[in-house]
Amino acid sequence: MKRITIILRLVWKYLQYYWRAETRYGLHSPFLYELVEKTVEDTRNFYAFSIIEGLRNLLLRDDTQITIADHGAGSKVTGSSRRAVHSLARHTAVSPATGRFLFRLVHFTKPTTLLELGTSLGISTAYQAAAARKARFITIEGCPETAALAQQHFEQLNLPNVQLLAGTFQEKLPEALRKLKRLDYLYLDGDHRQGASLDYFEQCLQFAHSGSVFVIADIHWSAEMENAWREMCRHPKVSLSADLFHIGLLFFRKEQREKEHFTIIRSVLKPWRMGFFD
Repeated sequence: MKRITIILRLVWKYLQYYWRAETRYGLHSPFLYELVEKTVEDTRNFYAFSIIEGLRNLLLRDDTQITIADHGAGSKVTGSSRRAVHSLARHTAVSPATGRFLFRLVHFTKPTTLLELGTSLGISTAYQAAAARKARFITIEGCPETAALAQQHFEQLNLPNVQLLAGTFQEKLPEALRKLKRLDYLYLDGDHRQGASLDYFEQCLQFAHSGSVFVIADIHWSAEMENAWREMCRHPKVSLSADLFHIGLLFFRKEQREKEHFTIIRSVLKPWRMGFFD
């Protein structure tokens, strides 16, 4: 019953998002239009995609049981601390579509310092790191057994630029920020509590600059996350925000005089908003 309620809530939230969403043809920010063109609308297949999905397919058949140490809002799938690797791969790893989007976003923004909060099995990390092999990338995972598996996966995928810190975000975030000194790119996907998410956001904000991008996962996951997302968008330093439903993007562009917020969907999903009748 709980899972059905969650699914129904997400369906309702998606319908609300769909009603509000603009396609690229409704955007009046040249920067955001180009970003959407190169990320949301891009359908090119990069070499890294098949390699990373090959790893995912292996993990989906892995029956190994590990003990999960969850320091966030918990799982909506199960309350058990023992999980099979295939369950993690199915329910906690980013989808192929989201992974491809993250790759394209990194490829477009070209960050030199990246931080991820919430490594899990390392699928999302791999997509992002593959798009910026010369960048410095730190990822933090709170569960020791999950972190150990992720480290193996980074070695298998030959991603030497990724440094994994095993520990809670409270413990490891200050260390990661000290090491990076400057934060070009943040992917926050590990603790879906409102207060915690806002705290990590504020800590990272001190290391952001005009060209930084913050990527916030699961912004409609719960009422708490929606509240956190709204507060982030309202922050005085945020000049531009975009709701892609599964992910939110925050920008701090000083050259932008007025704060703007957009809700964006792929143009193929709203064909009557593709500019033919404008």
